[in-house]
Amino acid sequence: YKGFIKDCPSGQLDAAGFQKIYKQFFPFGDPTKFATFVFNVFDENKDGRIEFSEFIQALSVTSRGTLDEKLRCKCSPRDAGGLSPARGPGGGKGVWTGPGNTVELPEEENTPEKRVDRIFAMMDKNADGKLTLQEFQEGSKADPSIVQALSLYDGLV
Repeated sequence: YKGFIKDCPSGQLDAAGFQKIYKQFFPFGDPTKFATFVFNVFDENKDGRIEFSEFIQALSVTSRGTLDEKLRCKCSPRDAGGLSPARGPGGGKGVWTGPGNTVELPEEENTPEKRVDRIFAMMDKNADGKLTLQEFQEGSKADPSIVQALSLYDGLV
């Protein structure tokens, strides 16, 4: 709590402040879109600010939650109509780019769009162009890189 208040004396963190903090942890590439996505996941009441209670709840899920809890956290009620490559969790392929690349990727995955398209095709079992929450969860569990990414913060808190 003391660290949160030190960084956010008002007790609230806005999107610009969150992006500034996020960039310190991901210096490679431009994490702005991804930071905006994470901010929106953390901002549960959608008031444009993260209060300490929202921050600690989201941090708890990302660091100690089960894989299913983490995956549910990535989807919101607005995704109920199904996710598509252009409308991934939080709003599109730009979100999927993450905070920058530090490794060489194979030709078939060397752009965020190619990676999204490959993962989406693998997850979309009924080939209807949309992912249900169940398809998203099952597909995410089947991709080792997604499982690994969701496990990065395990035990942090």
